[in-house]
Amino acid sequence: MEIIISSNTNKPIYEQITSQIKALIMSGELQTGDPIPSMRALAKSIHVSVITVQRAYEDLQRDGFIETTVGRGSFVSAQNKDFFQEEQQRKAEEHLQEAVYIARTSGISLGKLIELLTMFYQEEE
Repeated sequence: MEIIISSNTNKPIYEQITSQIKALIMSGELQTGDPIPSMRALAKSIHVSVITVQRAYEDLQRDGFIETTVGRGSFVSAQNKDFFQEEQQRKAEEHLQEAVYIARTSGISLGKLIELLTMFYQEEE
């Protein structure tokens, strides 16, 4: 499992860890039941504080992505994909509401907005 910490972002380190582990789970690279590194091991490998990794793991556990058992470690939870997709859909809805507001107040038609959304959605990354 490779986690890359960027200093060129406003996102806190624990959030970078959390989002990258979620992405690994959603992509299938980490499967249900797979172990994830101990807090100390991950902190050492990415050169951050154990407390930072602990906060990321607490968020992942709260959100249902990992399960932690004292003495055994942390493992990918079974109930994570639906929750993550729901969370991402909610974020997309917030951005779309903002886009609709901007379009309405600027006189941009619904057709043009749909055209733009379609173009962005089909655009290769």
